[in-house]
Amino acid sequence: MNYDEWLKTVPPEITGDSIWKTTVYRQALFLGELAWFDVCKLAQVRQTLALSEQLYDSVGGISATICEGYSRASEKDQARFYEYALGSARETRDWYYKGRHVLGETIATHRIRLVVHVIRQLLTMVPEYRGRKIREEVADYHLPSFDDLLNDVPMSATGSAPP
Repeated sequence: MNYDEWLKTVPPEITGDSIWKTTVYRQALFLGELAWFDVCKLAQVRQTLALSEQLYDSVGGISATICEGYSRASEKDQARFYEYALGSARETRDWYYKGRHVLGETIATHRIRLVVHVIRQLLTMVPEYRGRKIREEVADYHLPSFDDLLNDVPMSATGSAPP
């Protein structure tokens, strides 16, 4: 499944909402879709069962918190929720790195790169909504284009959820 295939499966109750126009939301939701398969694989290994739960909580929190922030009236309030989403995105990246031994380097690296694109967008959004910059050094990420990551999506051996 790549991004274009996935887009066709998203129901109109989601795509018809104005938040759907927000690129970072769509990307975070797609990452959550991919995480389902990854979490199912991690949950099958006793040593990574707890990691799978943490990963699913953090990846699900990215798009959910973007939704919550998007729905706030004040820009400062929106920025606060986008900061929370940024924290969840960084946590997701961390869990994917830790799960690479079960997921495999190809899948883990792909998912980490996707989440880094989300992180970069959130790092741009927060200051725009807050009215001031985030005080942290700029990270120099060397990544494939986001379009490449959306179209060349590695999946687990089955490519679908286990029974």
